[in-house]
Amino acid sequence: MKAMTPSSPSSGKPRLSVSSWSLHRTLGSPPFFGAGGDARAAPANGLPLLDLPKRIAEFGIGTMELCHFHLPSRDAAYLAQLRVALQAANVELWSLLIDDGDITHPQNAGRDLEWMKGWIDVAAQLGAKNARVIAGKGEPTEENLEKSRQGLETLAQHAGAQGVHLLIENWCALLARPEHVLWLLDKSEGRIGLNADFGNWSGPDKYDALAQIFPRAAGCHTKARFTAPHQMDKDDFVRCLDLARASGFSGPHTLIYDGEDADEWGHLALEREVVDSYL
Repeated sequence: MKAMTPSSPSSGKPRLSVSSWSLHRTLGSPPFFGAGGDARAAPANGLPLLDLPKRIAEFGIGTMELCHFHLPSRDAAYLAQLRVALQAANVELWSLLIDDGDITHPQNAGRDLEWMKGWIDVAAQLGAKNARVIAGKGEPTEENLEKSRQGLETLAQHAGAQGVHLLIENWCALLARPEHVLWLLDKSEGRIGLNADFGNWSGPDKYDALAQIFPRAAGCHTKARFTAPHQMDKDDFVRCLDLARASGFSGPHTLIYDGEDADEWGHLALEREVVDSYL
């Protein structure tokens, strides 16, 4: 792999980032675990997570996001090692992606809230600037939106006490519409932020909906759709990037690749070629 100069982490400027989800196969495809399970050991055939920051820096990127289930251990000693690896590679950990839990669930909301708190603690130990949580998986009823608001307030206080900012995302049933995203953000009065994702919404009103939330976005999952190996739907990708730029977006563009072809680095390079002109 050709070494490149990483984009420097900085506040207030768009920059390149990458999610560990985009390199799931590089890491050996670790199994997912959620609020009802425990962390599992990393597969033996994948790149050790401790080596990922260096590989990302060699690829020319200086910011990353980490999925919770990619951590093979939550032991303090391991988390300290990973934090040192990030610092040694000069890679900013923008966010820990807490990819499960439902604080609107009729039975498990309390359990999932505590589970999310535990992962926010991990984000703080790793030095992550943010922790992104799921606002809720239930339908956007008044009751569920209020349950989400209350749960997010609790999580935001827990995160803020440790210097971590809480983010939500336009993801899952509760936040399938821009008006519900904006309602939660307004109710939080700045205590929670937004990660906007290009690919979580679809349909004829996708671009109008994204245009409504991008002015509030602190981070972005900059996801291209690939119709075949190395065949990008560039029109959609560019239109989303144009919307982000028009909104004044100034956070990290976290490249997301989740296509079927195993060439993760190659597809990320294709996305980067397009995004570079927006930085």
